[in-house]
Amino acid sequence: MTDAARLPDLRAAATGELALRLSPRYLDEHCLLPLGVGDDGALITAVGRPLDPTVTDELSRLYRRPLRLVQHPAAEIQAAVLAARRGDAESLSAEPDATPTNGADAPLDDLRALATQAPVIKLVNVLILDALKASASDIHLESGVDGVRIRYRLDGVLTDVSRPPRQYAQALVSRVKIMAGLDVAERRVPQDGRIRLTLAERSVDLRVSTVPALHGESIVLRILDHGVTARDLRELGMPDALQTRFERLVARTSGIVLVTGPTGSGKTTTLYAALARVNGPAVKVVTVEDPVEYQMEGVTQIPVNRKAGVGFASALRSILRHDPDIIMVGEMRDRETAEIAIQAALTGHRVFSTLHTNDAVAGITRLVDMGIEPYLVAATVAGIVAQRLVRVVCAECMGTGSQCPSCSGTRFRGRTGIYELFTVDEEIRRLVTERASLDSLRAAARRQGMQSLRDDGMAKVQGGVTTIEEILRVTSDEDAA
Repeated sequence: MTDAARLPDLRAAATGELALRLSPRYLDEHCLLPLGVGDDGALITAVGRPLDPTVTDELSRLYRRPLRLVQHPAAEIQAAVLAARRGDAESLSAEPDATPTNGADAPLDDLRALATQAPVIKLVNVLILDALKASASDIHLESGVDGVRIRYRLDGVLTDVSRPPRQYAQALVSRVKIMAGLDVAERRVPQDGRIRLTLAERSVDLRVSTVPALHGESIVLRILDHGVTARDLRELGMPDALQTRFERLVARTSGIVLVTGPTGSGKTTTLYAALARVNGPAVKVVTVEDPVEYQMEGVTQIPVNRKAGVGFASALRSILRHDPDIIMVGEMRDRETAEIAIQAALTGHRVFSTLHTNDAVAGITRLVDMGIEPYLVAATVAGIVAQRLVRVVCAECMGTGSQCPSCSGTRFRGRTGIYELFTVDEEIRRLVTERASLDSLRAAARRQGMQSLRDDGMAKVQGGVTTIEEILRVTSDEDAA
């Protein structure tokens, strides 16, 4: 029988004889858990992070065996130790009902007490720290019939991390809600909040969103790491020719430059890279964002605060009285915001913003659909970039290593952009003013020499940057366009 066939799972190992020879505090502090003895006599030990040599020496002496370390997600080890924790475990396992419910019947006082227990606090902190180390963009806590399922969004794809047992689901959810300043007692309606943390000398904001689900509340935490600085245009993956044209657009003294794409496609990163190119002591740059994702020196950044009555449109009106040269609007969500941006461009300002459309050309028709007169769109929009993010083939295993430690066997590490750039010339202006169809505008763009998102993607496939499957995954909406 192989080692794998004989070894217990983490939760069983945490209550086993080997683990009981160490204190819960020791297991917790060093994020380790003895699993069993292998065929070679070595002590197989799950570890969530590299062990100090003094710790491995201590373990070898205590168990009188060599060690064989097996990597496991730190959050899973912490959860297993938490489940078996003597003393603390007795109080934590006293949840009144472990049968599938929507979480509404647990006494509020019990939930608050559970959420402030040191093991629960530590488990939530570990989840956030591990997400930061993994460069995750979001943390998902999903309440289900068997407990809470925890997933990270890594390089745009959700990945399972751990599944703490059912009796801790409400405690974890309540802990996050307390940190975000939400109403712990309200479990029937969605809530939104924010957590601001300093972890490992990094300032981090977490946008928290809760929704009531069948077996309890589910939570998503969007990570906004202020330690991440705006990237340079050369780092985004734009083809050289497209980047040169884009730089000419952002250097214009007036007009609107738009970046389009779905949520999570890197639009804001591109806008900040553009701002970094034009920002300087001779210009006044003002932004209105929801939320502020990067902090940029020399730029006046205004966060949207709807509770205080500060939305995109109202903030944009105030910006125009602030003597700006360059304005960035996080998103054109409605006609009012679009109209103010158009007026700003007509009065000699450079305006950068984003839209949600499938391709670059559709940005024109989206503005018209919002109620902006076509002649105003034609007069102010200088160009539109559409983009997607694709995963990059792991440089260590070149996409072939199922056991590669650099990419954790995913075959990908990091992301890059694929782009298309639509510039508005005299022919396009005439077509827009004449209310030409979207197909006519796309045909004119192709005559202009515009390459599609998929064209850029296939060039990156040929260059070994990514795979055909990735390109088809993120450009599937082109087939419907």
